[in-house]
Amino acid sequence: MATLFPLHRGRMEYFCLGCGARHGIDQLLYTCPECGGVFLLEDLDFDKLRETPGEGWREIFDARAGEKRAFLRGIFRFYEITAPVLESEDIICLGEGNTPIVEASPALQQRLGGQRMAYKNDGQNPSASFKDRGMACAYSYLKALIRKHKWDSVLTICASTGDTSAAAALYGAYVGGAIRTVVLLPQGKVTPQQLAQPLGSGAVVMEIPGVFDDCMKVVEHLADNYRVALLNSKNAWRILGQESYAFEVAQWYDWDMAGKCVFVPIGNAGNVTAIMGGFLKLHRLGIINELPRVFGVQSHHADPVYRYYNESDPAKRTYQPIKVTPSVAQAAMIGNPVSFPRVKHFVDQYTAIGGRDAFQVLQVTEQAIMEAMLLANRHGHIADTQGGECLAGLMTAMDQKLISKDELAVLDATAHMLKFIGFQEMYFQNTFPPEYGVSPDPAMTNAPLPVLSMQDKQSLTPEEFTLKAAETVASRLGVERKR
Repeated sequence: MATLFPLHRGRMEYFCLGCGARHGIDQLLYTCPECGGVFLLEDLDFDKLRETPGEGWREIFDARAGEKRAFLRGIFRFYEITAPVLESEDIICLGEGNTPIVEASPALQQRLGGQRMAYKNDGQNPSASFKDRGMACAYSYLKALIRKHKWDSVLTICASTGDTSAAAALYGAYVGGAIRTVVLLPQGKVTPQQLAQPLGSGAVVMEIPGVFDDCMKVVEHLADNYRVALLNSKNAWRILGQESYAFEVAQWYDWDMAGKCVFVPIGNAGNVTAIMGGFLKLHRLGIINELPRVFGVQSHHADPVYRYYNESDPAKRTYQPIKVTPSVAQAAMIGNPVSFPRVKHFVDQYTAIGGRDAFQVLQVTEQAIMEAMLLANRHGHIADTQGGECLAGLMTAMDQKLISKDELAVLDATAHMLKFIGFQEMYFQNTFPPEYGVSPDPAMTNAPLPVLSMQDKQSLTPEEFTLKAAETVASRLGVERKR
């Protein structure tokens, strides 16, 4: 077997999807200076990796699963196909990646009519979301630039609905030194849990009236006109890191993607871009022989990508940003996805290999998102609202007969459910504002049941209180006394 230590060193360039211009990576670039288009990163020596057969790469990546060295752990287990220009001293690993795939319980599978499914729990990353994959790569690259150019001060900045800011602040705090992290959040549109994360990591948090798209416009202006390091998904290094999701899914199933479908929520479209790009790399190298089908999912409150692909005739498709309305899938509440050009780029490649059904976009309602999240978590998962969006997408695909029971659906739970616990609370207490369009089903709500009163606590002896409380609990639960 080939050595586990990476011998391949690539030559990477920024490649503009707008005009085709190429630029070196020795500087911070986010959009093309010529046309303003978004970049992908390409390894000009990628084809040299073909000298090792697919079986050889499978053996290398599998053997690295137990690695302890940081530069070969997590997302960098796949070093050669991720960012093979980074030196080991610059690579950051906080334990991101390698998140578990948990198959549906028999009861949930039965509720789904026998449909096979599993969640990949990316909420088990360090900052509790998938964004850590991209941040590990982006900050490793930034750390390399700081070392090379001896920069003494770098301001990193991002717009966020919560997850990006948490990840950026966490990794920025870890790197420290020259790094100062600033995040821009839409005022009142971020959950308390998500707001607490960048504050706790010491980032400068600024709030802007409006929605994510408003924050993104400000960040884009800053990146174009000031010396700042942009950490949103316009940063092509983030896309590279997020490709690891695809690599891990393939590895989990022993590199056999036949009969597999991957469901991904679409917000800024960086994740679905990265996942398609990752599977395409594996396919080019013969590491996988088939591409899994990919289903993007969007709420009807934020669905520009769905609207584009809902037109069956490619010649008639036109992309239009939309004005979003409030969504429980808050991290995906984006009306003008930065990565849409990347989506189109990879969809064209993906469907050329896998056929027109290899990539599809589904639209789901806010009601369906909430109830799917609750359904999943009542069966032992820890899905966030975006994970609920994916399960709602799966059920929509089943209703439309777009998926068969012979296929295994892998759903992306992008963050930990505790980040979005406020939406569960609103559902249980029936306090959703009208603009969400969510009406709780009493059968799916839950609330604590009081046992005795404070007056009982004060009037009874400790022994009497314990006995009365136990008898009350047993009576309400219908538990019989031992004989």
